[in-house]
Amino acid sequence: MYTRILVPIDGSPTSNLALAEAGELARLTGAQVCLLHILDPVAHASGFERPETYRQDILPQARQNAQALLDQARAQLTGAGVSTETELIENRDASVARLVVEHASQWGASVIVLGTQGRRGIERMLMGSDAEQIARHASVPVLLVRQPGRPSAPASTST
Repeated sequence: MYTRILVPIDGSPTSNLALAEAGELARLTGAQVCLLHILDPVAHASGFERPETYRQDILPQARQNAQALLDQARAQLTGAGVSTETELIENRDASVARLVVEHASQWGASVIVLGTQGRRGIERMLMGSDAEQIARHASVPVLLVRQPGRPSAPASTST
């Protein structure tokens, strides 16, 4: 069944739920987990800092924070007896969805487990959905984990 579970994480509440779900799935199946964090260096630039300050102070701190996030998630899973590895990718110019799908293929993932905000309507149109793009383009099953209590799409009724 599932032997290699890829879990993209970003520290958000839905990402944390996906981490817990993946951990339970791995525990039940004996699967190995790869925790993936994609660091977007541009997201840490305000545009007001000097380039050398960004290179010497801000970017190293962003990398350190990203690695700490991965280390904390790894400790959570290994503490539950799950074989876990981590991967930190610095995004230069690709979409997050593309990087996740490519890493899943390269690593040989049998399933991707990730959190989703469950955006709808105009918010989804404006913000986009990495989760939707991953689900559309991944060559393996994708398990989307949503925050409890989020409204779901209304059920279609036939009359």
